[in-house]
Amino acid sequence: MNTLTWHGHSAFAITSQSQSILVDPWFDGNPSAKAAAKNIEADLVLVTHDHGDHVGQALEICKRTGATLGCIVELAAKLKAQGLPDSQILNGIGFNIGGTVTHRGVSVTMVQATHSCESGVPTGFIIRLEDGYTIYHSGDTGLFSSMALWGKLYKIDLALLPIGGVFTMDAAQATLAVMMLRCKKVIPMHWGTFPALAQNVDAFKKELDKLELGDALMQVEVGVPVGLVR
Repeated sequence: MNTLTWHGHSAFAITSQSQSILVDPWFDGNPSAKAAAKNIEADLVLVTHDHGDHVGQALEICKRTGATLGCIVELAAKLKAQGLPDSQILNGIGFNIGGTVTHRGVSVTMVQATHSCESGVPTGFIIRLEDGYTIYHSGDTGLFSSMALWGKLYKIDLALLPIGGVFTMDAAQATLAVMMLRCKKVIPMHWGTFPALAQNVDAFKKELDKLELGDALMQVEVGVPVGLVR
């Protein structure tokens, strides 16, 4: 069975049939994380953008474990300059929005996000595991209408969406995203980490209930793996 573990903020570990995948692996310095980067194993590390609370310890984890890094071209070049070899970069040089790259049976499609960064542009990922289970990690983003296209193009089983506000979508915007994505389940992320962010998911619950989407909410505890069932 595929499993997913939330490590706080926007950091997730996904275990599929063939590999362990990390997305935005911020462990050290993350007040919500219960694990240290030195204890984390990975085969594939995906980074949505270069802000410190998302790139986290991606470079260190890839160097220690030999994991392959997947990210936009400009960020790949930045991490390559810091010592990551081409052989450990997905597609050799990274990839870009609209592109799909496969790693050991798992396909990763890079999609846009509405945010800011220094290296390239911010992104999200649509991850299709070996058995077809599909996860959308939006990265840091505001709401944008093209999310409706992902709901038409892909049968999204699980969406990982920010609800914290200030730097990303808030509860109301994230609820509209759930509607547009047509996802079966949603896990809220990017909340509670900093004082400026929403400190709980109560508002998100209320907004989902308004649109009769309450059953989509999937609440998880930091550090506790959950099974992913279609």
